[in-house]
Amino acid sequence: MTGRLPSGRHQLTRDEVVGAQRARMLRAAAEAMAERGYAGTTVADVIKRAGVSRETFYQQFTNKQACFIAALEAAIGQLAAFGGPLPSGTPLERFDGFIGTYLGTLAAEPALARLFLIETYAAGPEAMRRRLELQQHFVDLIALTFDARSAEERFACQALVGSIVSLVTARFVEDDVDGLHALREPIVALARRLLEGPQ
Repeated sequence: MTGRLPSGRHQLTRDEVVGAQRARMLRAAAEAMAERGYAGTTVADVIKRAGVSRETFYQQFTNKQACFIAALEAAIGQLAAFGGPLPSGTPLERFDGFIGTYLGTLAAEPALARLFLIETYAAGPEAMRRRLELQQHFVDLIALTFDARSAEERFACQALVGSIVSLVTARFVEDDVDGLHALREPIVALARRLLEGPQ
């Protein structure tokens, strides 16, 4: 997301100005909610942090929840964009690369990660629906990686994703972003047990 617009006259189009303002508001919402939580964050907090007017905010969002959903969509887009498992190697090697990238993405964007992992619980059913859609996308990627076809194998993929989400959420609740990378090895070991069986 972009920073503040240059002061004085500039060559930006109206659409570019609106886009930059929107990006600042989404970033501001994510950062404010990371600090104060969804319930504790007000529209005034977002406006002040983004450096925009109240009128500008309401030109783009009807209320705080609409801004949150837009910020959540941006977070989901970033998480979904990091790609899936590596195209080569064994299924477990590809999964290992996938998890390493996923944890690195969360660590690099802690405010957006908290929005996705924690604040969705307070933001209502629409926010939770979008979160669950992304989790299902991860389940599908893992099932494809391990060629999981049976109902039992698919359930193992769902259980694995549920475990991963729980583990990374706990790190953010404990404000231990640095501890994310330490989860990689035990998560890969869990995937080995669940999806490859006894060796």
